[in-house]
Amino acid sequence: MLIEKEISSLINSGKIGIIPTDTMYAISCSAFNKKGVEKIYKLKKRNKNKPVIILISSIKDISLFKINLNNDQKKLLKTIWPDKITFIFPCKNNKFNYLHRNKKTLAFRMPDNKDLLTILKKTGPIVAPSANIEGEKPATTIKKAKEYFQDKVDFYIDAGKLSSKPSIIIDENFERIR
Repeated sequence: MLIEKEISSLINSGKIGIIPTDTMYAISCSAFNKKGVEKIYKLKKRNKNKPVIILISSIKDISLFKINLNNDQKKLLKTIWPDKITFIFPCKNNKFNYLHRNKKTLAFRMPDNKDLLTILKKTGPIVAPSANIEGEKPATTIKKAKEYFQDKVDFYIDAGKLSSKPSIIIDENFERIR
């Protein structure tokens, strides 16, 4: 298994890989790697209008997307994160259209996984949709992820079988949508 420094280096150099998260395996790259994000959509055969979840290591990372949280939102997030809860916030900036897919919102989660948080501190935000082809079951093992993506990704990180449920998603009005 690659150590956090090597994983961070791969992501920072523009690579796409399958990594374990606090919920399931994800196909990931830097959230600022527009070509990588588009390649992930192509590999997953993902609906081009469906935004992806962005993993962050700090509440401050949200500001990198030109989103300004108010004090109440920051307080709430500090009491909840890290956890398996994804929050959606408005993002009107067209620079991030490749992430919000004309929905003008972005979804963020601070994962409850110490190793992944260490990686995120070195890479900055990453996109992390589940490791599967659209409509198929998410990969719970690296073997299954390799069936989906073969040699079309740059690296695989094996953390054994992952069988957690997907994160809870809370919309911009703080209502649960999944």
